[in-house]
Formats: sequence, C-alpha cells, structure tokens
Amino acid sequence: MTSHSDKLPRVLVVEDEPSIRDSIVYALESEGFAVDHTASGGEALAHLQATQYALVVLDVGLPDMNGFDLCRDLRLRSQVPVIFLTARASEADRVVGLELGADDYVTKPFSPRELSARVRANIRRAQLNAQPAPLPNAVAPRARSGLPFEVDYERWQICYYSSPLTLSRYEFRLLVALIEKPGRVYSRAQLMDLAWEEPDASMERTVDTHIKSVRAKLKSVCADVDPIVTHRGIGYSMREHW
Repeated sequence: MTSHSDKLPRVLVVEDEPSIRDSIVYALESEGFAVDHTASGGEALAHLQATQYALVVLDVGLPDMNGFDLCRDLRLRSQVPVIFLTARASEADRVVGLELGADDYVTKPFSPRELSARVRANIRRAQLNAQPAPLPNAVAPRARSGLPFEVDYERWQICYYSSPLTLSRYEFRLLVALIEKPGRVYSRAQLMDLAWEEPDASMERTVDTHIKSVRAKLKSVCADVDPIVTHRGIGYSMREHW
C-alpha cells in the first residue's frame, strides 16, 4: 500500500550542522515535502543510490568530503536538481557550483522560507523538463551538415565527433541553439531566453559559466579546435567554417 508520504516530492538534505539541518527539514516538511537528511557525503551517496529524489539540498562544507566533489560524482549519473548551501559568498565559489551542474546557490545565513520557495521552483522547473520539447525550429535527430555534431532531441543527447557528451539540460539547450545557426552571434540575453525556463530569474553571467563548462567538455573530445566563438561585449556563436 502506498502511503501519503510516498506521493510527496522527496528531498534529500545534506547538512552537518544540526541546528541548520533541523530548521531546513522543518521548513520543507511544513511546505509539504517528504524529507530525508544526513550529515555526511558518504551517507548522502548511499541515500542517492537507494532512493529517487526530486531535489538535493547540499552543504558545501561537509565533514568527510567537499560538497563540490559530491555534486561532481552525482552529475556522472543523475540530473536531479541540486541547491548548494554555503557560508562562502564569493563569486568564484558560485561559479564553481554552477560549472558542476548546480541549479541554485544559497548563502548562509538564509531564510528557511526562501529556501523552501527555491526548492519548489527548482522542482517545478525539473518537472517541466521531464518531457523535453525541441527548441524552436528543431528537427529530427541528425548530423548538422558541415559540423561535427549529431543532435538527438528525443534523448537530449549530442555527439561531438561521434563521442556522446554528458550535458546538463541548460548546456544541452545552449549548445543546440549555437549548432542550429552556425555563425549567428547570440547575445547572452538571447541565449538565456532560449535555454532557461525562467530567464528573468537568472543572471547573464550564468551563460558565461555554462559556456565555459561546454567548452571544457568539447575540448576533452577534441583539444585542437574551439568550436564556440566569443564576441567580446556581445555574446557567442558557433564556428561557421571548419
């Protein structure tokens, strides 16, 4: 028999500070979420292997491992939304988190009510993405003429020189937008409109972060060519001539 709690969105909270953890758990349960919690990265990995979660709230500073490392490991096998919690407010730390595939970033001290709202918003965006629709004017899976890319829209998969890329949903959408129109220069705002469900809630710097991550993944396949062209002060385009 399925219990009521089994029907609720289940969230994993990974936080080693008991007072903060208890506050988060209480706030999320009050908002109608089912919540599991742990104080270490090792226990979190065990939970993630055994249970399917709607979202993970992840503290960066854990006693047994860095939260960034845990997220990196998680992204090898799952695209579950991740919200980082950290006492570090520097831009560099936020950029690292986004590059690893985090969906949101909350700096301590924070309002549990605000965190609950962010959890709900990120779960909603992930659910909207569960049945991915092609970008405007997208066509059936095929190799883009003249380019070393093959895009499979139904599987959210892009192959580069026949090698499949491991991409987050935003990385996939950004790369598809560039592949579809080689040589066209997109501003950051235009790319956000194409790739993000709620572009007004994100910062344009987020585009730079995701482009950097995509470049690194392309370079891991072919180090000799940078297919994405930066137009300083404007935005980005896909290389038109190869």
